[in-house]
Order: sequence, then structure tokens, then C-alpha cells
Amino acid sequence: MTAPRTTARIGGALCVLLTAAACTSGSGTAPTAPRAPQLSTTTPKATGPVDQVDWNLPMGEPTTLDPAKVGDYSPSTVEANLCDPLLRLNADYSVAPGLATSWKQRNPTTLVLGLRRGVRFWNGHTMTSKDVVASLKRQGERATQSVNASLLANVKSIEATGSHQVTVVFRAPDELFLKALVNGFGAVSEAAYLDKAKTSYGTAKGGLMCTGPFELTRWKPGDSITAERNPDYWDSALKPKVKSLNFRFITDTSTLTSALLSGQIDGSYEISTSTAKAAADSDTGTVYYGPSAQTNFLTATHPASPLADAHIAKALSLVLDRDALIKNVYNGAAQKLKTFIPPLVWQNSPASAAYDKAYEALPAVPAPDVNRAKKLVAQADTTKRTLTVAAAAGDQQSLQILTFLQAGAKQIGLKITIRQLQPTQMSGLFYDPSLREGLDATMVLGYVEIPDPLSYAAQMMTPGSLFNWSEYDNKQVTALMKKAQGTLDPAATASLFNQAQAKYVKDYPVLPIASPYERLFVNKRLSGLPASFAYLHMPWAAYLGGTGKGSS
Repeated sequence: MTAPRTTARIGGALCVLLTAAACTSGSGTAPTAPRAPQLSTTTPKATGPVDQVDWNLPMGEPTTLDPAKVGDYSPSTVEANLCDPLLRLNADYSVAPGLATSWKQRNPTTLVLGLRRGVRFWNGHTMTSKDVVASLKRQGERATQSVNASLLANVKSIEATGSHQVTVVFRAPDELFLKALVNGFGAVSEAAYLDKAKTSYGTAKGGLMCTGPFELTRWKPGDSITAERNPDYWDSALKPKVKSLNFRFITDTSTLTSALLSGQIDGSYEISTSTAKAAADSDTGTVYYGPSAQTNFLTATHPASPLADAHIAKALSLVLDRDALIKNVYNGAAQKLKTFIPPLVWQNSPASAAYDKAYEALPAVPAPDVNRAKKLVAQADTTKRTLTVAAAAGDQQSLQILTFLQAGAKQIGLKITIRQLQPTQMSGLFYDPSLREGLDATMVLGYVEIPDPLSYAAQMMTPGSLFNWSEYDNKQVTALMKKAQGTLDPAATASLFNQAQAKYVKDYPVLPIASPYERLFVNKRLSGLPASFAYLHMPWAAYLGGTGKGSS
């Protein structure tokens, strides 16, 4: 869902991000609307081979590469090149065959997957339906501690019905299951290796056994992860041009900027705004901005939090000038959001027009209005007026947003205390309740993994769901989303979701901030990789190759 992002502090006077009532610029005029950068889905096609690429993970070292547990930027960036999923996500967020070449809904509760033949694991063993069944079933086993376990809630059985056929039987129809096969949930590992590695699977000690374009060959904790080209990769169109892929863990923004501009590091996704600005005119490489399914928002961490009261959430929303924030914090590389789900998520759905129409009909992102915000605070059911909000230490973008929100909150009688957590704690709090103790809210630098808005909404607000920490319970919304998930017709699913969305935007306690565009820097000697956020669940390094410029 999320991860802390290390972002350098951006210049800009405090007053431009406070409400209009708080202060004005010296000229007395409001800041001009931010100008969005040109977006690219992919980078120019690569032309030649490369011996070694040094790539950075700005969120730090992964704690695991187990496909069942990768719910964060760093592990997913690596794992996507190692373990193929049953379905493949494309750079434009469309879905294509992966290790499954066909899928047929035999009836509303029976899904048949036809598996690709001739696929081998790195050790040379042939992939069969036994491996697929083992990989999917372990996602629901308690010992695995999978971040995807809820996706098996409607599954009755998963069985091999042929050497290259798997049949999934559901207790009730589930339109999300098939779409979820594009990420770690659908990744296939060798059954025998899983049985041997057990809980050490995906660690530096336990390793992996997958079918992807790169093979994990070395993990030196605290230093680097190395993956070597898989010469026998099944996809002839994606035979890797890069021989050796070396991942580093530079989290300090200034250090990473220097490493990229000097050529010490060849590239990085999720670069900070300051790195993007510093590298904009670089002779070393190119900065690309891409479409994104990322979403930044503030959410409550427990039901007694002041932010769990929708009045407080809406009041805080009214003390943020998002145009000024996007201009000064994101440097124009973000878009405003009416909810916490970015429109890219549904753009390749057969019902995309219906989703678009419903999104357009939602209330506009509010302009700053301190007086209205004060009235909402007065109407709040909670009497608490202090919020302790978590942000990752060193994540200057989140800290800056919270500082501006802190000043705006003060005007309407609220107090925000910022608590900085180490990156591993910040990432862990989304899955470990003990790490949320003493907090009232957290900054979420999240993303929608599955190309379906229902997947994210259901995790956030269905009673008992993984991220419904405020214990939001709108029975009409829950019923509509449950019915939408059980409806296999895309148009009907969209209609039901849109009805739920129109209701939850009125009372769901969340503070949408913005959807940042993907930011990528790549050395001039390299190209071919996707520039969109879809990279997180694509074998992006298999597209990477030389350009003939500089040393390769």
C-alpha cells in the first residue's frame, strides 16, 4: 500500500501554502496554478546490451523479497524482475498474459487458468500447475503472513486440474481475484523450494526460486542486492539486455543526487523533487515524469482519533491550498484528487467512461475556507483537538506538508504534533498495530496495485479490513462494495462502485492531498524501461538496455 519516501525540502514561503485568510504574498496575488510536466508512459526503446547497471532504491533496503510479503516500494521494485506473476501489468496499466496464457470463467464461481508451457525456474525445473497451486495457497496460510491474504476470502478451493491447468472455485463470485494476479499475489515460486525454505523464503538467507528475467544471485545486507540475467527466460521478446543488475540503498537525497549526476548510480524511480530539479538540465541523463497510481493522503490510525471524525477531516481539508502545495512542494508534478483513488487506476477498464463520469460528478476539491472549517470543527462529535501524526524521518516532502497543515490547523483550534519515525517503522506501521500506538494519524504515500478502484476502497473502509483503522462502518457503502465485488460484469461493477463512492466521499474520514506523478532518472547510456508507475509490478529491467551514448 505504502512506503516512506525520502524527499528533499522545497523552497517556498510558508504563506503560499496556508489559507488565503492566513496571509498573502508580497504582491497581494494568489500563486499561479502549477504547470504539469509532460508525461511519458515509456522511455525510448533500447538498442544494445549492457554489462552492468547500478540501480538505486531510495526507500532503502527491502526487508523481504517474498512475493507474498512485498507490499512496499523497495521490495516490489526488485521482486518484479525476479518472480513472474500469472498476469502481466503493462506500462499503460492494461493487463496481458503472463505465466497464465488463458483464463476462463466457466461459471460465476469457477475460474480456469491455462498455464504457459515450457517455462523453467532458474534451477532448470519445469513450472507446472503444482507450483501455481502451492504459490497461491500459501498466500492464505497464517505462517506466511501474506499482505494479500484477504484476496482469498471468497476462495473455496485451488486445485491442479491438469499439468498446466489450475481451477479456482469460489464460495461467491469475486471480480477482484483475477485482476490481483498482476502483482505479488499472482507470482509463482517453485513448490519444492517453498517447502524447503519455509519462513526463510525471500530473505537474504533463504533466497528465491522463480521464473523471472533476472535471478537473485547475491544479497549482502546493508550494502546491495545483485540479480543476474536469466539466459533461458521464456519470453523471447523480453530477453534481458542487461547482464548484471545491482541494487543499492541510498536514502539520503543529496547523496543520491550526486551519485546520479556523477554516473555512479545509473538510475532510480521515485526520485525526490529536488533531485528532479537538479537533474533537469543534466548532461548525465534524463528525468522522466509518468502517469501514476500513487496517492498521498492523511488517515486516522485508530477509531478514537480526532481525524476519525469526518467533520475534522473535512475541516483540515479546508486549510490546505492544494494549487499552491502542488506548485511549491511537488514542483507541479502532481494532480489534485477528489478522493484518495487516482483516475489512472480505471483508465483501461471496459467501464472507464462510467468511472470517469462518476468521478467528474463528485464535489470539486475545495478551495481554502477558514470560516467554514471552524464551523465544521464546532460540529465535530469528538472533543479532542490534538492529533499526533506520523511521517518518516527524512521525508521532507511529507514533513513540509504537515508543517503547513499544522499552521492551518492552529487557525481553526486544532493542534498537530508531528512524530518522525524511522523508515522501517513507518513502513511497518501499516501492517503492525503495535507501531501505531500513540499515533492519531499518519501520512500515507500509498499506491493502488490492482487496476480496479474497488480493490483499494475495500481495503480502506470495509469493516475488519486491513487498513480500516478508523473502524468506518457505513452499511450502505459496505453492501454496495460487496455486491460490486461479487458482480463479474464490468459495467455493473462500475455502477455499484460509483454509487458507493458517491456515499463515502460524504462521510469517510480521510484527507486527500494529491497524486504525485512518477519521477524517474536514467543515465543517458540506458533506456527502454517504463516511465509510468506500472513499473512496480512489471519486469521493468527486462526492457532496459544500452543507447550507445556514454559507456555501456
